[in-house]
Amino acid sequence: MNPLAFLSVVLLASVVSAQTPHPNAHSHNDYFRAHPVADALDNGFGSIEADIHLVDGRLLVAHDRARTSPKKDLESMYLAPLRERCRTNGGQVYRGGNNDFHLLIDIKADADGTYAVLSPLLAKYAGILTRFSDEGTKPGAVIVILSGARPTAKVAAEKERWCGIDGRLGDLETNPSANLVPWMSDSWRPTFGSLHDGKLGEADGKKLRAITAKAHAQGRKVRFWDAPDRPDMWRELRDGGVDILNSDDLPALAAFLEGKPAPVRRASDQ
Repeated sequence: MNPLAFLSVVLLASVVSAQTPHPNAHSHNDYFRAHPVADALDNGFGSIEADIHLVDGRLLVAHDRARTSPKKDLESMYLAPLRERCRTNGGQVYRGGNNDFHLLIDIKADADGTYAVLSPLLAKYAGILTRFSDEGTKPGAVIVILSGARPTAKVAAEKERWCGIDGRLGDLETNPSANLVPWMSDSWRPTFGSLHDGKLGEADGKKLRAITAKAHAQGRKVRFWDAPDRPDMWRELRDGGVDILNSDDLPALAAFLEGKPAPVRRASDQ
């Protein structure tokens, strides 16, 4: 077994004990953590994100291609540890039923070429994955969503698929099937202004609620990236109907969702 995969499995075993899951907490760029996957699960997160590059036929995890390493691949870092976690927890990432656990895979380049390698890899893990088709969605322990350079046409052409597509705000107007685009993400800053005294302006609040209401009516979850990563923003997002709260500060978001005081953060981190 790849040494990294073995370490991941050992770390995951240490957090298998009862944990309050937070299905709406997303570990942004999870691979930057000291212990990818394990740190997110230790905080009860229900969503994690991995960026991938196709390098010499392998799917390597890194933000930039220049920083890829043959020792850090999608299967050993994410898919294999999550499958082991599901085996330990009776078929689910967290004990107690389906908690809508998401693995967001951000394809950094070459959408179609990367998907040609990714598709059979996902099929190998079909036992834990949600299955999508034009007729409906069959829930699994892990929901894979493809973002970044999205191979939308390739995925849509498949009769049966082991992933969904991460939509954008424009998809609210075209309204693709929620069995193809079950989730939509977009950048916060081009669409909304800053908080004032910890609150959204009235116009921004109405705009946010209109977006989430329309997405929910179409059967989609909503996530924004590049929003201020702090409790007042999380509160406004949650109150505005946003389903997935994006964060780089796992303990602080977990504390917020549990109604506990968040750790004090430096101004430079906000």
